[in-house]
Amino acid sequence: MPTLLESLWHVAQAELAGAVPLAPPPLGLHDELQRHLVQRRLRAGAVLFAAGQRPGAFYAVLEGEIVCSLLGPDGSASVLEHVGPPHFFGLAAFVTGQPSTYEARAHGATRLLAITPPAYLALMDGWPGFARALLAHFGARFAGNLQQLEAARHRPAAERLALALQQLRRERGRAEGGSTWVPATQAELAALAGVTRQTANEWLARQGGVVRGYGGMWLG
Repeated sequence: MPTLLESLWHVAQAELAGAVPLAPPPLGLHDELQRHLVQRRLRAGAVLFAAGQRPGAFYAVLEGEIVCSLLGPDGSASVLEHVGPPHFFGLAAFVTGQPSTYEARAHGATRLLAITPPAYLALMDGWPGFARALLAHFGARFAGNLQQLEAARHRPAAERLALALQQLRRERGRAEGGSTWVPATQAELAALAGVTRQTANEWLARQGGVVRGYGGMWLG
């Protein structure tokens, strides 16, 4: 099994290297990172952090999946996203020290890399390019969210669905062969685009490069 440092580099390559050129962590940082990076294992259904809780780290998914959900006053859940490997999540609440606005729960057995406060400081101060790459990555995600918000208010359903599918592909897509697997349900796509499930289903049926599967979609 890879070391935690090797796992961090794998996630950083997948998530951040496309935004800003990024070399491996410098050798002088290895011992400190090995001391402060932590592995977390969660059983199916276990809550990593609840809405209103201040997370003590931010995380990368190494195996399994985390479901991030908003909870209503009646206990109903609205899924924000499914986070699979190799993706980061939980940065905003961790960095700001504010309570999380959503719940993070394991969907199946899940293994995480926890970037604790000392590890975060070491990465930001000691790994050249990491801070810029992290900022560029989450800046792109924020821009995508703003684009989706603008679309929800001013664009027709077909455009909103196309933008939502692009966002899901960008955030969750895993290239396999000549296609990309996006672990997102039609209900999630509909919710992200602000349309009904029926509208999403009808739109997907008209898309030649989309093949629906169990728990997600194949995109050509």
